[in-house]
Amino acid sequence: MSIKLVAVDIDGTLINSKREITPEVYQAVQEAKQADVKIVITTGRPIAGVKSLLSQLNLEDEGDYVITFNGGLVQDTATGEDLVKETLTYEDYLEIEYLARKLGLHMHAITKDGIYTANRNIGKYTVHEATLVNMPIFYRTPEEMADKEIVKIMFIDEPEILDPAIKNIPAEFYEKYNLVKSQPFYLEVVHKNVSKGNAIIHLAKKLGLTMEQTMAIGDEENDRAMLEVVGHPVVMENGNPELKKIAKHITKSNDESGVAHAIREWVLK
Repeated sequence: MSIKLVAVDIDGTLINSKREITPEVYQAVQEAKQADVKIVITTGRPIAGVKSLLSQLNLEDEGDYVITFNGGLVQDTATGEDLVKETLTYEDYLEIEYLARKLGLHMHAITKDGIYTANRNIGKYTVHEATLVNMPIFYRTPEEMADKEIVKIMFIDEPEILDPAIKNIPAEFYEKYNLVKSQPFYLEVVHKNVSKGNAIIHLAKKLGLTMEQTMAIGDEENDRAMLEVVGHPVVMENGNPELKKIAKHITKSNDESGVAHAIREWVLK
């Protein structure tokens, strides 16, 4: 049964180490579209951090979709319609913000429109994220966050600060939320139902596809959920060694246009 949907992570996967889409990847995506294969960017980034890539790859036509916020938001890229939107409550925000202060971690919350931090001294990784995803940063006290529609919260700090703090997160916290480490300096917190895997299952069902007709290409731990549910999990050569254990295929690195190799080798042949 041929593959009809390919979910593709961005950082470390779709783009190379210069944050560029190579000509080989661009061409492979166009060939897949012509073959009626859905190429679905699937990322932890907010939608604002994806729009330029969707435009570059011609993935804004009728029938194109994007998965953002690690699965918290699934949208039709042509109309902007939300197919899935799982948000955190204000009470969730207060609980997570309190834990960040207790653990001594920087933290920010992300809506569809901006990045909000209660850290008066804004963390450098908040600035990094804002630059990466092309979103504004707002300083707001916890009391000023009551009306915000938060899709994702991130604990952000140097790995030597973040990793020991993670060990002190209470077990019940993992029961209430879905936590994924997307970078050595990022721990992302989303609604319990949110994952890239659940988003792909929902989209495949909407499109009338079986999971055997789906492929996912990723490199990092926040890609695990989608790699575990698709029929054809592909991990980048530069990917996390633990993820390679669950891969059906290992493709070339992101600097060697690994996404193009995967599409041509296992989708279009």
